[in-house]
Amino acid sequence: MIHYNIVQWLFIFYTYCFLGWCFESAYVSLRDGHLINRGFLRGPFLPLYGSGATMMYVVSLPFQDHVILTYFAGCIGATALEYITGVTMDALFNVRYWDYTRKKFNFQGHICLSSTIAWGFLTIFMTRVIHKPIERFTFSIPPRFLWYITLLLTFYLAADLALSVKAAMDLRMVLIKMQRVKEEMERMQKRLDVIVAFNHEEKEQKKQERELRMDELTDSLGQRLSSIKEMIQNAPSAYIESVRDEIAELRARYNLYMERHRNVDEMLSFYEQDMLRNNPDMSSAKFKDILDLLKSMVADRMSK
Repeated sequence: MIHYNIVQWLFIFYTYCFLGWCFESAYVSLRDGHLINRGFLRGPFLPLYGSGATMMYVVSLPFQDHVILTYFAGCIGATALEYITGVTMDALFNVRYWDYTRKKFNFQGHICLSSTIAWGFLTIFMTRVIHKPIERFTFSIPPRFLWYITLLLTFYLAADLALSVKAAMDLRMVLIKMQRVKEEMERMQKRLDVIVAFNHEEKEQKKQERELRMDELTDSLGQRLSSIKEMIQNAPSAYIESVRDEIAELRARYNLYMERHRNVDEMLSFYEQDMLRNNPDMSSAKFKDILDLLKSMVADRMSK
């Protein structure tokens, strides 16, 4: 039977958000060998854990005397919540904050069998072991004091969520802009290949067997521009004036890109860098190599 008022429900939810952050941050920090403030928010709270724990308790209420039914209720409820949250965040930000693609028996990378099995056992552990002390602690706090604490936490988390959503949307725009830059650089490289082939200064380039990553494309384009500049200096008559002008324009555009994107601080705000640091497993099917590049740039900055 549910016997909490709205303030108690919120306080219990925030407690599980905090405990989930402690567990997740400790696990990822130990795995990666350095302290990581895990999660979508900046503060020590993980709403997915709070929502999951609250949902586990609610769905297990009708089966409190049946361990097996509690297990299956937790499996179904938590997996559904994980899938809905994953799909929603992927659609909004074009980024996945967890990805089960490499695990067996996964569905769209958002959920997997091993995770579902774990959710069931966690539901039993949470409802039979963890929840009772949290319930007693909540009831032990004077109602008026609990109301003030919960109100402050609500304002804090609302502000944190708003800033985090803005940072995630800004990061999404950075990924989109860099993807456009990459496409533009690919067009530049193809145009340079045509110019080189047309002037017979270089053997026909072999077709790329795979798509170049952003950093590979940048290096390749820089080398190609330097090579063509040297060719023009050695044999200026081989290139008509219009072609030399076009190459100069391509070089100017390339230099502009390099100048704008040389420093990670000029590309990403502190909050966006913090989001990349706090989510080392972040992935994106649409912007994979660009996201990997940004993560490596942020990691390099941290190591300096």
